[in-house]
Parts: sequence; structure tokens; C-alpha cells
Amino acid sequence: MSVPDTACRIICHSGQAEITEKKSRFIANIIPAASEEEASAFIAEIRKRYWDARHNCFAYVIGDNQELTRCSDDGEPAQTAGRPMLDVLLNEKIHNACVVVTRYFGGVLLGTGGLVRAYQSAVSAGLAACTVADKRTGRRLVIDTDYTSYGRLQYLFAQKGLTVFDTQFSENVQITLLVPLSDITSTEKLIADSTSGSAGLTWSEPISYAFSDTQEIILL
Repeated sequence: MSVPDTACRIICHSGQAEITEKKSRFIANIIPAASEEEASAFIAEIRKRYWDARHNCFAYVIGDNQELTRCSDDGEPAQTAGRPMLDVLLNEKIHNACVVVTRYFGGVLLGTGGLVRAYQSAVSAGLAACTVADKRTGRRLVIDTDYTSYGRLQYLFAQKGLTVFDTQFSENVQITLLVPLSDITSTEKLIADSTSGSAGLTWSEPISYAFSDTQEIILL
């Protein structure tokens, strides 16, 4: 299955991971967050959960264009925690997500470089524990066609990298595609040319959908 051009990467399922660096524990918790209010509520929740930790540093990025970003070192030396954490989210092109990394001090100083590496590693481990998906906007297309045309369309869709979401077989064949907005006109022409205009086409309203890192299709 070919994946269309990525619009943005989102967190579909939250994740948690822990790393240890010179006896200090770094616990990363990451959630999807569509607003600053959601991010702030999550940060408060984590601070309450890990009330006895020395630091609860955070970073979040909100918006389809990553237009709102915030981060905090929460008592760590300046630029050693929050900003490096945020850089991981930005570099991974993550949108609408909040991460809090809790540190339990292990008694050994890490130095500024060591702190940067540890906080970034914790965020990376947290992302690996999440379900990360590529969000798209498109329309669902239901194609009603005969069995002769079905074989030809199936071949062409595979060639063009179009995503078949579902196929139903009865007297005719109903194929459901997920079509990126930019491919709507070319897809209609492809089907019309391949079926001599005989296929019935039913378009949905625009929808958001995503492909996870395992290529699972998620309707949003």
C-alpha cells in the first residue's frame, strides 16, 4: 500500500517509556493534545502523579502548522530539557502532542550535554511507545462496477498507489477508496477511462484519516 504525501504526523495512542542515565530515572509520558488547555491539564496531571520527583519538564506543539509551541526546563539548567524535548517533536514533524519527562535524580550530575541527551532520548523512547500516524485529508469514494472492470481497476489502483479501504462482492463489486483531495480529479478520470464511464461513483464529504507507522488506516 502506497502512502500519499504526509500532511502532518500525530499521536493516535499515548505512550510511556523510561530510561536510566547514571542512576537518574527519566520517565516520558506523551499524549495527543489538540489545544493548549489539553496540554496544560496533562502537565498538571503528571505533576500530581509524580509529585515527589525533582523535575517534570514538558514540551508541546499544537496546530497543523506547528504554530503553537511551549516548553519548560522546570528547574533544570536553561536549555537542557524543555527545548531539546521540543526539538525532538519538531524534528519528527509531530503535531498536536504534549510530552512530559519526569526526572528522579540519582545522585550523579550529568552535565549540560548529558542532560540534553538524556531528555531527548527519553522523548524518543516515548514516541516509540506511541502509535504515531500520518494525518491526511481526503474523501471516501465508493465505486460500483462489474467484475470485468474490477480486475482492471484493482491493477490500476495498485499502480497509482491508491488506497483500497474496503471491497464488497455481490452482483457487482463495490470498491471503497480513500482519495487525497489533490488526487480527486485524476482518480475520476482514471476510473472513467478504465470503465468507459460505466462505473457508479459516490463521494463522501471531506474526512481526516491517518496511516500509522504499521500502515494501519485510522479514521479520525
